[in-house]
Amino acid sequence: MFYEGNQELSNFLGWVSIACWLVVYSPQIIENYVLQSGEGLSVSFVAIWLVGDLCNLSGAMMANLIPTIIILGTYYSVCDAILLFQIYYYRRKKAQRAARLLLADEAEESTCCNEESPLLPGDGRAEVSTKKSMSKDTLKFVSALLFVFGVGLAAWAVDRHIHRGMPRTRPEEVIEWRSQLLGWISAALFLGARIPQIVKNLSTRCEGLSPFLFVYAISGNTTYVLSILAASLNIKHLAANAPWIAGSALTVFLDLFVLYQFFCFRLEDDRRADEVERSE
Repeated sequence: MFYEGNQELSNFLGWVSIACWLVVYSPQIIENYVLQSGEGLSVSFVAIWLVGDLCNLSGAMMANLIPTIIILGTYYSVCDAILLFQIYYYRRKKAQRAARLLLADEAEESTCCNEESPLLPGDGRAEVSTKKSMSKDTLKFVSALLFVFGVGLAAWAVDRHIHRGMPRTRPEEVIEWRSQLLGWISAALFLGARIPQIVKNLSTRCEGLSPFLFVYAISGNTTYVLSILAASLNIKHLAANAPWIAGSALTVFLDLFVLYQFFCFRLEDDRRADEVERSE
């Protein structure tokens, strides 16, 4: 006899997952805006992520899966498109600014350039090495996660109050080859998308990349999988959701590796900063 699940627990975890994913892209979008650049992100990472989300959404709708999966799939696709737009928008903006400066330099050939002025005035954000406390970063991560979990808890409480006394029924899940194929394709794409970002981080040292993107992704994927398992451990339910369970669970490990890169580079930067202070 299989565990038929706890719908309230599944709903709670589902709302926490939605809360995590509603804010997951915000830190990176803000980071790109502040830096006026999206070069911290791998284009392949975002593009493959977008294709995976579209496959995920299509498969979930075909299989009539729980609303959490469909809502998240739609939101992911929109946010992926925003990140891609930022990357190319800021590249074009930088190229246009450089072209204007080149024209200005040609018009003032007789004027001596001040070598102390930046190459791109108004856009030059000096790469200043600042020693940041690892404990401070950890505190920020924990505080942000507690806030998001609090939002998820509040959303679950409101949803429970609205549907108080009303019977809850899960949509009938359908196992058919098209939705399963799209689901497995999306799972493979989610896993593959991380590889170009991990490789890019080796050269950029995670500069321009927000660690909160991956902290929230890990939390969102973990609660997402748990919400599916909490709903039921029935074989049919697990089979219908297998691609989404596998895709989310496995990407958690790759996202943890990206966070490992962040902390390794931060520790190395701190060590270099200490050596510079000692030499001075």
